[in-house]
Amino acid sequence: MSELPPDSSDQPDARDPFEEIVEAETDRDPDLAVIEAGSRTLRTQGGPPQPDVPARPEDPEVDRALREVETELATRWGETKLEPSVTRISALMDVLGDPQRAYPSIHITGTNGKTSTARMIEALLGAFELRTGRYTSPHVQSITERISMDGGPIPAERFVETYQDIKPYVEMVDAQQEYRLSFFEVLTGMAYAAFADAPVDVAVVEVGMGGSWDATNVIDGDVAVVTPISLDHTDRLGATPGEIATEKAGIVKQGATVILAQQPVDAAQVLLKKAVEVDATVAREGLEFGVVARQVAVGGQLLTLRGLGGEYPEVYLPLHGAHQAHNAAVALAAVEAFFGVGSQRAETLDPDTVRKAFAAVTSPGRLEVVRQSPTVVLDAAHNPAGAQVTAEAIGEAFDFSRLIGVVGASGDKDVRGLLEAFEPIFAEIVVTQNSSHRSMDADELAAIAVEVFGDERVQVEPRLPDALEAAITLAEEEGEFSGGGVLVTGSVITVGEARLLLLGRD
Repeated sequence: MSELPPDSSDQPDARDPFEEIVEAETDRDPDLAVIEAGSRTLRTQGGPPQPDVPARPEDPEVDRALREVETELATRWGETKLEPSVTRISALMDVLGDPQRAYPSIHITGTNGKTSTARMIEALLGAFELRTGRYTSPHVQSITERISMDGGPIPAERFVETYQDIKPYVEMVDAQQEYRLSFFEVLTGMAYAAFADAPVDVAVVEVGMGGSWDATNVIDGDVAVVTPISLDHTDRLGATPGEIATEKAGIVKQGATVILAQQPVDAAQVLLKKAVEVDATVAREGLEFGVVARQVAVGGQLLTLRGLGGEYPEVYLPLHGAHQAHNAAVALAAVEAFFGVGSQRAETLDPDTVRKAFAAVTSPGRLEVVRQSPTVVLDAAHNPAGAQVTAEAIGEAFDFSRLIGVVGASGDKDVRGLLEAFEPIFAEIVVTQNSSHRSMDADELAAIAVEVFGDERVQVEPRLPDALEAAITLAEEEGEFSGGGVLVTGSVITVGEARLLLLGRD
């Protein structure tokens, strides 16, 4: 890809007003110029929600078949038990005829914001009349959410058919390898096979963990996206953002275009170095693209985004929080890069189509309002960085006079850091646990919560239904019109189970 001529902002006496706006609009440092490594750059609501989270199949036979598949998948290594290599998934792709080569792809890694960004990318591509396949994890309620085509979860019948289609090949690979294919590896194989069979025009793929040895990394993404990197899975990925970035940089392939969200400096250094090594083209949030302006609007926010080809004013995004605005900027740049904006063409994408796409975006379990009087919000924040942006977004988007937290977290997370991020906004906290074997025991979580919040602000309800009832009661203590609210958070599993309870979907 060739770069466009530098604009006047490259002159020593010129101050790019875009950089001034970005610096004023974000607390994350946008200035990555100090770590230039010779890489080329691109210049150029009322009522309950109706998101696309499927219920159990109504047909008893289909439901039975889906449960059988879920049971078989559950016998395999779970997503937290890993043998870090792509050996087994590569072998499966080989016997399936390399379905992942049948379509171009956009590959997404990072610590937070991957799923929301993937959904935005999918919406934009679909608005430009491309048939999309999206693979994301984990799911909120149904396993079928992980494989999406044409903007919606794959039907349960097709999910079962895809599993049955590849099952003989999975068993063949199992017999040849030291370890059987894992749960996540089989699902990845199913997604790639389903996308090829559809066929899709482009796949939007979110890594499961890391990048280099993640099962998704048998694709060669034309566009590689890195959302903000922070500390998570430190036992497997590294103890600093820079170390974690080393693993995540593995999705950057030869000659690709890399879309970088704003990063810690050590992470950005690693990512830019990798881009130089593989002759990738880089676009960085805050420099080549970003959020120019944003203001809170009813049900979301109104944005002006600067893309690789120019500005897009009056973009309505029905999601809350500055972090979602940044996700939108990253998603827009990724789609522009996919269409060659900034390298092969200098104009913007059609602004009306972009606006239409963003206005239709949903992201279940991400600051999702599922009940009124009192307002109950679900958010899948599960690490300190995610909790911090959620806390900031709650303060901006909601006018709660009293907010009660319901927290059920996984035992392998930085639970103290998570609780400390929420402490300023929770009047009281109800600690609980979800049904996963990874869930931290409620009493153990309560002990940490008491150290953070104090004994008087902590209530323990091991059963999630009891925790929700207790939190709603606490939020109502000041009266119907007091502005009390409930935030359910700490884990995607906790949020998914709460969602089932509150929306009555099974």
